[in-house]
Amino acid sequence: MNEFLRGDMMIAFAVMTAVTVASRLGGYWLMGYVHVTPRVRRMLDALPGSIIVAAALPVAVNGGPVVMFAIVAAMLVTIIRRNDFIAVITGMAVAAAARAMGFGG
Repeated sequence: MNEFLRGDMMIAFAVMTAVTVASRLGGYWLMGYVHVTPRVRRMLDALPGSIIVAAALPVAVNGGPVVMFAIVAAMLVTIIRRNDFIAVITGMAVAAAARAMGFGG
């Protein structure tokens, strides 16, 4: 039998899917009881950026100078161009070029 299609793996995927769907639907349900004031609106508007920072910060701290340089390049492109897609591509290109030139680990 294919290692990926084992019964225990399928059960694990089903449970993870159910938990993900339940947490998302639960969030929408709970937000139905929240009065959206201007302060709450500002918090909700800032939430995507804080999630990105929370995901990228451990990588930046543990990644070394190449990763830090790529993140700084992406941040500069974001500030100048205001385009997230171009910023991501720039960060990846800077990291790839630095690695190709032998920098980093």
